[in-house]
Amino acid sequence: MTTAAPLGLTWKRREQIGPTTLYLGDCLEILAHIGPVDAVVSDPPYGIGFTRTGSKTGVHAATKRFAKTGQTTSARLRGTPPIIGDDRPFDPTAWLSAGNVLLWGADHFYPRLPDSGRWLAWNKLGDLDPWDSFADVEFAWHSREGASRIFSMKWKGLACDKSGEANGLREHPFQKPIRLMVWCLEQADVPPGGTVLDPYMGAGTTGVAALMRGCRFIGVEIEESYFDIACRRLTEAHGRADLFAPATSEATP
Repeated sequence: MTTAAPLGLTWKRREQIGPTTLYLGDCLEILAHIGPVDAVVSDPPYGIGFTRTGSKTGVHAATKRFAKTGQTTSARLRGTPPIIGDDRPFDPTAWLSAGNVLLWGADHFYPRLPDSGRWLAWNKLGDLDPWDSFADVEFAWHSREGASRIFSMKWKGLACDKSGEANGLREHPFQKPIRLMVWCLEQADVPPGGTVLDPYMGAGTTGVAALMRGCRFIGVEIEESYFDIACRRLTEAHGRADLFAPATSEATP
């Protein structure tokens, strides 16, 4: 269903899929249209394609690194769009006022985070021994005080535990597993019926985890191809849940 665009519209499309609201656009521009949420949980572009000179490391640098490590599991990843915003350092300031914030890749931008909070680690090798020069662990920062925790799940190169990952495909260069994001929502203590915001939604894994937890979800993605993937994945997840009304669509004229 297409409706008239509100005054000052800053998004290109808005999709309503059950308890999820998905925006195609720049999250910093859309932020003013989003009300209070129970948690911000995201894996933002944190400047992995940024060099000391402030330039990109190459066209589609993230995708090339992804393929080099042997993690490509779908032909659709070859030639995928670059990660918008990954060519500059990430500034978390806009999201810190939410109160309950969990951001992956935080070891890359920790100087811009408060001194408070705690750290979460994801061991991507499980009980395997390291075999290359790439990181075996990823870190997230959670704004609330508490014990630091570790989540272990194989998700590196060919050593990927895809059980519970729907079709088993990785459709985004840095796609997180669903079980990891369910764990993140548990760590963020988001109650059933609560609202989760992912301003850098990518392929929509946080949204799938939110549906599994019985939460409402707001996702924003600036790259249309990834937005379409997220819409499809959340439609499929919502269909499996069979709990909510059919999806509706809103687009700019």
